[in-house]
Amino acid sequence: MKYAWPWELKRSGVLNMNKRNISYIGRYNPRKFYKRVDDKLITKQLALANNIAVPDLIGVVQEQHTIEEIPAMVADRTGFVIKPAKGSGGKGILVITRVEQGRYYKANGQEVTPNEIYRHVSNTLSGLFSLGGKPDVAIVEGLIEFDPIFNGVSYEGVPDIRLIVFKGFPVMGMLRCSTAASDGKANLHQGAVGVGLDIATGKSLHAVQFDVPVDKHPDTHFPLSNIQVPHWETLLHTASSAYEMCELGYLGTDMVLDKKRGPLLLELNARPGLTIQIANGKGILPRLKHVESLKGPKMSVEQRVEYAKKHFCG
Repeated sequence: MKYAWPWELKRSGVLNMNKRNISYIGRYNPRKFYKRVDDKLITKQLALANNIAVPDLIGVVQEQHTIEEIPAMVADRTGFVIKPAKGSGGKGILVITRVEQGRYYKANGQEVTPNEIYRHVSNTLSGLFSLGGKPDVAIVEGLIEFDPIFNGVSYEGVPDIRLIVFKGFPVMGMLRCSTAASDGKANLHQGAVGVGLDIATGKSLHAVQFDVPVDKHPDTHFPLSNIQVPHWETLLHTASSAYEMCELGYLGTDMVLDKKRGPLLLELNARPGLTIQIANGKGILPRLKHVESLKGPKMSVEQRVEYAKKHFCG
């Protein structure tokens, strides 16, 4: 493992956790608006009200005695996702990619029995996966059919696109690709691959797994150096417009590409992690300070996107 001196990180413009929490989250994210992103059900409702596309909502399980209604809820589906409304870090997300004659299977072929689903949802309602362990509800969503252009980029999971948005400007992005180590999830701390993206073009810049640079996906051996994320303009506009939607200044937006519906907003994060800097091979702090220094009238979503593409490329 390679270590760096603090002064080296500072010189590279790396944002550390203390500064992120005090100077950006604490300063630009009003506490009263946290519910808009910490509760994925509220986020979904806000997105729909603002004409932002999201995954299909099949149903919501709010009480223990309704858990056994799930099989009827998903009877006509070939796959579905169950997630805690107040979960974080990918915890508690159950992805069923195949349904056959009332039997459920994960992407790795492992069968999940109805009783196992009931127990998982019961734990969700009890708050096992929620922030602070508070009682929660379980959201049942339609399965994302990811764009085939990403074949080989991800293993047993849907790749997602994270964009950090500061005061409405998309300032840094990465593609998160699931691996066998991450159990099909796109969280970098669980072993997913992070691919830094050029804000101007959506092309890959640099990739890491477990904070170590990689050239190929560890399971599929797909080269990661020449990826072009499609629908890049739409992704930038969706991320930028989330600023007005939730009124949080420092924000992480997670989106996926469905092969039929195009870009969909998965969730928003008021405390986005810092590993996006490692995936991009550069610090985010100069870009944040650049945005803070801007004067003049408020820009529209379109103006902010064009400004970001011009000033935060590469």
